[in-house]
Amino acid sequence: MGELEGESLRDAIVGSEGRVVLAEVIAKAPPLLTGTSNAELVAAFGADLICLNMIDPTAAGPLVEGLEQVSPTPGSFSDLARLLGRPVGLNLEPDLESVPAVYRTSTSIVSAASARGAAFVIVTANPGRGAAIDDLAESVELVRKSAPRILCLAGKMHQAGAEEPLDKRTVGRLVDAGAHGVLIPLPGTVPGIDEATAHAMAAACHAAGVLAMGTIGTSQEGAEIETIRSLALAAKRAGMDVHHIGDAGYTGVAVPENVYAYSLALRGRRHTWNRMARGTRASWRGS
Repeated sequence: MGELEGESLRDAIVGSEGRVVLAEVIAKAPPLLTGTSNAELVAAFGADLICLNMIDPTAAGPLVEGLEQVSPTPGSFSDLARLLGRPVGLNLEPDLESVPAVYRTSTSIVSAASARGAAFVIVTANPGRGAAIDDLAESVELVRKSAPRILCLAGKMHQAGAEEPLDKRTVGRLVDAGAHGVLIPLPGTVPGIDEATAHAMAAACHAAGVLAMGTIGTSQEGAEIETIRSLALAAKRAGMDVHHIGDAGYTGVAVPENVYAYSLALRGRRHTWNRMARGTRASWRGS
């Protein structure tokens, strides 16, 4: 699975029938466990896709802290994907002055991510950046033009209800820009997003032939397990294809038990344990 990207990754997600878990990791955050990167940790607890946040794709060296003891050290997104047996991508933000240059969807940054084998890009906006949906749409257009092989997902997951209403029109704007999928905050994660709104946005995604990605981006990845289970089932009812868990359970990574709890609620023990146990088997066969 680690080698999937672009349209082949999209097709695999569609075929999973709403069972794909994506875990976000801050690339330079210290690992929870000495000698094991946070990317490896969330993969071991059931994540299918790994998204690196706050990463400079032009910088040399390991992509994630904690990989120093791996030999040879993965030096690209594709290398890390082979190590984990999972596709690896990154977050980028609109090309605004409020965003550090290395995190923007500029042509140089997107091209560097593509050259180093990123399987997908999530175009989103962190709190306080002042990014509007039109900014995200322009960034999607740039990603699709600069890196047509990469799967591109886009939308807001922070303070969405308070800053700018999210609804079916949001989906349409991002789909028209070329997004392969749209981010939808899960009901109960941001003000103003209830189950009816999330379901309507997911239905609009599917009507347009794109993916719906439910997001937990408001530190509830660090909540108690009962909350995680309720969010997972709400996402399932709303029709999400991809289930995102943010990076702020601890500094830089979700609580690993919550990745597992979400996966169990979403797809049961059989699928969860298979994902956990198989690890890098596909990479081993290809070596």
